[in-house]
Amino acid sequence: MTSAPAVDQRRLLDVQELDTRLDQLAHKRRTLPALARLIELDAQLADLDTALVTSRTAASDLRSELAKAEADVEQVRSRAARNRQRLDAGQGSAKDMQALSSELESLARRQSDLEEVELEVMERLEAHESTLAELEQAHGALVTEHEKVAAERDAGYAEIDAEVERLRSVRVKAADGIDAGLLALYERLRGQHQGRGAAPLRGNRCEGCRLELNPLDLEGIRAKPADVVVRCEECGRILVRGTEGG
Repeated sequence: MTSAPAVDQRRLLDVQELDTRLDQLAHKRRTLPALARLIELDAQLADLDTALVTSRTAASDLRSELAKAEADVEQVRSRAARNRQRLDAGQGSAKDMQALSSELESLARRQSDLEEVELEVMERLEAHESTLAELEQAHGALVTEHEKVAAERDAGYAEIDAEVERLRSVRVKAADGIDAGLLALYERLRGQHQGRGAAPLRGNRCEGCRLELNPLDLEGIRAKPADVVVRCEECGRILVRGTEGG
């Protein structure tokens, strides 16, 4: 049968209260609203990053396509300009002049076709760059929100951590001098019962499991010496007596 001074058993409830508060703070730290929002933002940013890579690649391909279209048009224009100069100079035979004139007509048609291709690529690039600008704007807004929420998370962490540090200091003082065997039993039971190893006996009820003890068990508990460490028959926690009127 484990025993410990009755006063130490009652002091154990102060330790339990502090441990419960520390557990609540740990839970609060793990479940800050900012954390859930950051997970959402990370997912949105990942999707936008993928979309941006795809969009930037497509825009780059369109710029290359436009550069080629512009080069094709410029090549035809240059050839037409040279032929026109030769035709205007009137140098060469009549057959040569006729051939130059015929080629100029062909180049004009070719230039018109290429300019249509160039215009179509320009329009596609313009539309795509507009979409890309919207994606980049959305990405920038998400980054800004992410930074804001991360700052909220860090502020929440700092506030909780400061309170945890304070409570741990109080807890050390509260546990100082309590019977070592009693504390060891308490810590073991805390690990088995969701963080609660000791509870007061209020009337005929254990405040740990909130169940009422049967009259026979209650009579046996009250008959034990004050320094005997009693365990709840229902949940197994340390049952601290002397608090019935509390």
